[in-house]
Amino acid sequence: MKTKEKYLTLFLSTLQLSACTFGGGYVIVPLMRRKFEEDLKWISEEEMMDLVAIAQSSPGAIAVNASILIGYRVAGIPGALVTVLGTVLPPLVIISVISLFYQAFRDNQVVSMVMKGMQAGVAAVICDVVLSMGHGVVKGRQLLPCLVMAGAFAAAFFFDVSVVLIILVCGAIGAVQAILAQRAGKGEA
Repeated sequence: MKTKEKYLTLFLSTLQLSACTFGGGYVIVPLMRRKFEEDLKWISEEEMMDLVAIAQSSPGAIAVNASILIGYRVAGIPGALVTVLGTVLPPLVIISVISLFYQAFRDNQVVSMVMKGMQAGVAAVICDVVLSMGHGVVKGRQLLPCLVMAGAFAAAFFFDVSVVLIILVCGAIGAVQAILAQRAGKGEA
């Protein structure tokens, strides 16, 4: 694929996903996975899981972070710039228009009902993300990632532990695992 075509595909893909997705970054992630992993086959399932983990642990909106990482992975810095533009442009335009008519939108019964209905769709998409990414972790048949996933869920759901703390602990576990794997690799060489 030519470079210009790749940039255009990156831009139009993220523009479409961002323009047609309501509910935040966790809703756009499975759609990005489907587009870039399954449809375009530009990244693998493992890479997508890694990119989402990095995007989630970075400051800022997960949709923007994920698009930057995917764009960079596919086409370097220009790809990251193109995907971030495609991701932020639709919300920027939509919020600008809504801000002009805020009073009318806020008091409109139909708009309120549509937003309530969208919550059910958002919940379904988030469940899809959890199940598909969780399936990927379980499918790997490695004990540590399965224990970390179950522990993170238990900490958040049953003990109301801060998500920030969970992310930091998971990052520390991943760093220790990477260091141990690197040392084991050097020992074999």
